[in-house]
Amino acid sequence: MHRRTLRAYSDLLRLHFAFAWPLLFCSGAVLAFAAYDGFSWSYLFTIALIGLFGFEAGMVLNDYVDRIYDRRDVESRMTGYWRPFGTRPIAEGLIPARHARNVVLLLAVAAFVLTLTLPYPHSLFVALIMGYSYAVEVFYQVKKRSQTFPVAQLVGRTDFALFPVAGYLAVGMPDGTALLYFLFFYPYALAHLAANDITDLRNDIARGMKTVPVLYGVRGTIIWIVACTVLHGIMAFLFARVLDPVAQAALFVGFLLVIAANGILLQSSGTPEAGLRALPLFHAAMAVYAGGIVLAFFV
Repeated sequence: MHRRTLRAYSDLLRLHFAFAWPLLFCSGAVLAFAAYDGFSWSYLFTIALIGLFGFEAGMVLNDYVDRIYDRRDVESRMTGYWRPFGTRPIAEGLIPARHARNVVLLLAVAAFVLTLTLPYPHSLFVALIMGYSYAVEVFYQVKKRSQTFPVAQLVGRTDFALFPVAGYLAVGMPDGTALLYFLFFYPYALAHLAANDITDLRNDIARGMKTVPVLYGVRGTIIWIVACTVLHGIMAFLFARVLDPVAQAALFVGFLLVIAANGILLQSSGTPEAGLRALPLFHAAMAVYAGGIVLAFFV
């Protein structure tokens, strides 16, 4: 395969972030292993692959649905952050749309087939969340093109918040811990998306997308992020009560990173440049949260 094509597919899959998705998915799984037993390395490896293939399918689906609108971009700040070689391969014609669609199908089918190997009812739980998440991702992409209230964001972020919960349900049952993980992660997901949209504001205006910064302005978006961070902190306190000390420490460190990201946005009045400095802190927080939960299971 030509080097240019390899780079295009690396950008399509955001390969430099690929480690994060199985880590986040498995953080839910190890919580369930701690509560329900049944741990095995082969089972955990299967769960990790489901998380990797399933999330990657969703990210490519995101690009496929927005492929026409992405051609309107006026700057490449976010493209360079999210993609290792700085291209939007579908919008730029590096990968044909039908090939990207086939990648979505291949990854989603691979995740689904692996899901079927899980014992019942865990296979059903994960499959239902998978189907819901893909449907909600399409809803989010389409709805944000025409709205006066951020329904797309409020509904759309439920798929991300359910992702580690799906990992939990691959092993465990719907219970209080699963609910707490969702309630902990959902306001984080909303704050993270709003920071992402501040960074990409000029492109969203050019695309005609009704994101939170477009609807409420940068000041309103900062208020949104701070409010979500407060809710996230409250839920972190409640979620920490069901975690081991190592995971509790990870929640504390991760939340400090989220606060630091808020500080950058507040200090700069929410410029796109500040958003780009804040985003890595949001992502580092997620890695610390998930990594700490996984580490706590093994130490």
